Amino acid sequence: LLLLLVALVLVRALLGDYRVSFVDAIAIIGGEQIPGASFVLMESTLPRAVMAVLAGAAFGAAGSAFQVLLRNPLASPDVLGITLGASAGAVIAVVTFGVRGTPVTLAALAGAFGAAALILSQAGGRGGATGRMVLVGVALAAGLSAVVHWVLVRASIYQAQDALIWLSGSLNSVTWAEIARLLALDAVLIPLLLVLASALPVLGLGDDLAAGLGVRVGRLRVGVTAIVVALVASATAVVGPIAFVGFLAGPIARRLVPGRPAIGIGALVGAVVVVAADHVAAYAIPGTALPVGVVTGLLGAPVLLWMLRSRTTSPEGR
Repeated sequence: LLLLLVALVLVRALLGDYRVSFVDAIAIIGGEQIPGASFVLMESTLPRAVMAVLAGAAFGAAGSAFQVLLRNPLASPDVLGITLGASAGAVIAVVTFGVRGTPVTLAALAGAFGAAALILSQAGGRGGATGRMVLVGVALAAGLSAVVHWVLVRASIYQAQDALIWLSGSLNSVTWAEIARLLALDAVLIPLLLVLASALPVLGLGDDLAAGLGVRVGRLRVGVTAIVVALVASATAVVGPIAFVGFLAGPIARRLVPGRPAIGIGALVGAVVVVAADHVAAYAIPGTALPVGVVTGLLGAPVLLWMLRSRTTSPEGR
């Protein structure tokens, strides 16, 4: 996965409408100015590739952890309302208050944590907690989607157009300052999630047995959810809710390393998916650059239907 990710980053950064050789790229990164190539690499293709890695890793790790936590491969932050909570907070901040940058990130965090708090508050007691969390999350996602659309209806046509592009998931106009901020968060939060992941498989035995084995179930659930929310909100505030990345990363990671939580593998899978999808979005249709979320959505929808069908026809789903 690491080798594949490096290859995809090189393709995304160096091969495009304006091609930059590997030797020139090393020279440019080292500080040399090459007319044309320096601007294309440092202001367009390389920032997009790096942001795709960081955002994909955040969504992939968060989705993998949430699916293990809820013991449901169909659960992910974008399906259960966490991502929509971040989106609602960010859209309200941009459209209603006209802010940009750090305030948008804070608004996205507030929206995501509000959604997570509501989901956790409805978890109830042991045993059926995860089932209730899934049901509440799906209902919350529908409500938050309505809120986002209501805000867009009240916005000006220019604000609504910008917001719709962002809501589709877009890597356009990312800056190195945003990359540095998301890199710092990923470097702290993903290792923390990996540490907590060692106890997640025990939850699969049920809350009562897990508690009997010494796992503080409530604290573990809240801790993992808090990290997932922070990862999703920080990435969503910059690139928008890139659809289905968190949902896709978990099942792929578990097939690569069956029987393990695979949070780290999920992060790598998420990064690979976003980098590849961004390249396809930019060049699949000549003369048209699609938002990356359009490609991941087209990829994720049939996978979701396939998983629903496979769960329905499996012995466990009957």
